[in-house]
This record gives sequence, C-alpha cells and structure tokens, in this order.
Amino acid sequence: MEMNGTHCIAELYDCPPELLNDESFIKDALRGAVDQGRATLLHEVSHHFHPQGVTALGLIAESHIAIHTWPELRYAAADVFTCGERANAENACRHLVRALRAGRHAIRTLARGGELGAPLGTGPVAAALVDHASVGVSG
Repeated sequence: MEMNGTHCIAELYDCPPELLNDESFIKDALRGAVDQGRATLLHEVSHHFHPQGVTALGLIAESHIAIHTWPELRYAAADVFTCGERANAENACRHLVRALRAGRHAIRTLARGGELGAPLGTGPVAAALVDHASVGVSG
C-alpha cells in the first residue's frame, strides 16, 4: 500500500526566548513554513499563554502545521503533516529550525499510512522513519 503522507516532528532547542514569546513572530514563522513546504494555508489560529508561551496552528490543504513554544526552556516543538505530491513537510520543518534560530535541533520524519494490521515496528512505515539530529549550531 502506498504511503498517505509525511509527518515531520521538530524538536528545537536553545532558541531565543524573546522570539518564542512573540505571537506575531511565531505566526510569521508558521506562514514561512507553509511557503517553504509548498503548502496551501487555509486557516490559522494562535494563542499567547500567560505568563509566556505561544501555540500557533495552520490548517493547510495538505493537513496541518503546529508550533508550541516554551520560552522559559528556550524550546519549541513543531509538527508538520502533509499529504500529496507537491507539499514537503521536511522543508517546512527545516524552515522552522532557521526561523526560530535553534542552536540545536532534532527532526524525525515518518511516512504515514501503509498496511492496516502490520505488526508494530515492521513494514514500510517503520522503514520510512528517518532521524536527523543536530547537536551543533544550525546554519
């Protein structure tokens, strides 16, 4: 069975806290991820938490992009799920690494879909799990 989509998870460490606490900046980063991922933005919503932190969600024609920030930890979590031939979840995640100025990051990519009932950890979905980790400074 063919894969239905790509799910990219980004762990972003050592980000400037003032950026992570700026709702407008996070929304701009989300829109940039949409552009870099060649996706189609349908709707966005965001919320600034008090005393700190932002969550921004983008509903895209291809699925979704989500960003959650913890300025006090200098950490952000993002996930991008895309379906179809055109959109590229990994490009969207790489944009977020650059935009949020992560000093360190890890990106995990998982092909979604596949055979129902296949044992966990086997088959094309497990084989498509790719880890990209960076312990250095992002460039």
